[in-house]
Amino acid sequence: MSKQGYVYIMANNRPTLYTGVTSNLVKRVYEHKHHLTGGFTTKYKLHKLVYFESFETITQAIIREKQIKDMDRINKLSMIEKRNPMYRNLFGQILDKPE
Repeated sequence: MSKQGYVYIMANNRPTLYTGVTSNLVKRVYEHKHHLTGGFTTKYKLHKLVYFESFETITQAIIREKQIKDMDRINKLSMIEKRNPMYRNLFGQILDKPE
């Protein structure tokens, strides 16, 4: 049985954006929010989950992550704004989702 996958975008207030993929969205966002991962998200204080998509398999999520990473910034912002125009932190929303 394949693992479910997620593609997600973390942001700060500027917004600086980070696109990632995971099989456990709650755990991964928690790691980013509490700066447990180091790297880019820690350096730029990317602590808000502003966008995510779920997929039946991690392979599908990886394909989508590559598509998003290939987008220019304007298209990424437009994609986020269609679902989350106020750039609200969606972390509370995913806490109720089963992993």
